[in-house]
Amino acid sequence: MPEPSFSGASKPFDDALPNIRELNRQELEHLMQRLGQPAYRARQLHQWLYSHQALSFEDMTSFGKKLREQLAGSWAIRPATLDATETEPAQCAAPGAIPTSKFLVKLDDGVLIESVLIPSEERMTACISSQVGCALRCTFCATGQMGFKRDLVAPEITDQVFLLQQEAHRLYGRGITNTVFMGMGEPLLNLDNVFESISTLTEQEYRFSISERKITISTVGLVPEIGRIATSGLKTKLAISLHSADQATRERMMPVAADYPLDELSRAISAYNTKTGQPVTLVYMLLEGINDAPEDARKLARFAKRGLCKINLIDYNAIVNLKFRPGYGSAKSMFIERLLDAGLHVTVRKSQGATINAACGQLATRSGNDGAKP
Repeated sequence: MPEPSFSGASKPFDDALPNIRELNRQELEHLMQRLGQPAYRARQLHQWLYSHQALSFEDMTSFGKKLREQLAGSWAIRPATLDATETEPAQCAAPGAIPTSKFLVKLDDGVLIESVLIPSEERMTACISSQVGCALRCTFCATGQMGFKRDLVAPEITDQVFLLQQEAHRLYGRGITNTVFMGMGEPLLNLDNVFESISTLTEQEYRFSISERKITISTVGLVPEIGRIATSGLKTKLAISLHSADQATRERMMPVAADYPLDELSRAISAYNTKTGQPVTLVYMLLEGINDAPEDARKLARFAKRGLCKINLIDYNAIVNLKFRPGYGSAKSMFIERLLDAGLHVTVRKSQGATINAACGQLATRSGNDGAKP
């Protein structure tokens, strides 16, 4: 079956009507109840919107004419659209890497967000945003410098994946295999919409469906919300941006760390391990002279061994704060060696997309966001 078109450019939209794609599943159920329809109609409507990706109520052939007219008279269908695409030049990609692509996505209210496709030989990863901007102001992150505009509703999250699925086929000749909530925003501050978007993306009967095990949720370490994920029944993966196992250093890098001290975070990780039986990935950005000393490696090893953890070392992508420099050379090698000697599972992630500001910590829109919803 060919990929359905989802550009939103094929027919005009009625901007005067509210956008039905802003309604969640429960709100769709309430809408159908008000129209005197049985509950299963809401499930059908959701499928038309997010599996068939219908752009017109007239296309919803499982509905009678009267219901289609009622919906068309009160609602419009306006998905997010692709505003711009940028693919890094092949010569600028990391050695052996396939060029990364970044996408500027326009939401119904004109607000812009960024999403990224990260291809490799084995997978095609969609890195998606959960908020417009971010309120946490981590000192190394461009998104944090934007400030917080608003949360994304679940359809705005799923729309990114649907758009990137089309672009993956167009640019790379294959579809998305993995999805990571590592774009703009802190996913755990918008957890209800993240949960609902995952429900849609993993719906087995839909045209696009991905396994929960192929989805990773990233967080700076919000303890109560980690507990919610642990008890949710989801089989998604969890990544925690740690960046230092020294409390004072972590607070300087990530102000929110003051609210969730390392001991409290460690207990939350252990509880997550117990509830899910799954490890947590600790993401650690090596910064020269800040968190790359031998003592930093020892503290990280001690912290990681308190729970079931893997460590993912990443590079700093310098565009935001020039006082930071990435850890490299012998210091980096010795840091990794100490972690391995401690018996830890360590991966080193190559930075991809840095030349087009698409790498970790670089996502930020600088125009088109004045109309953001409060």
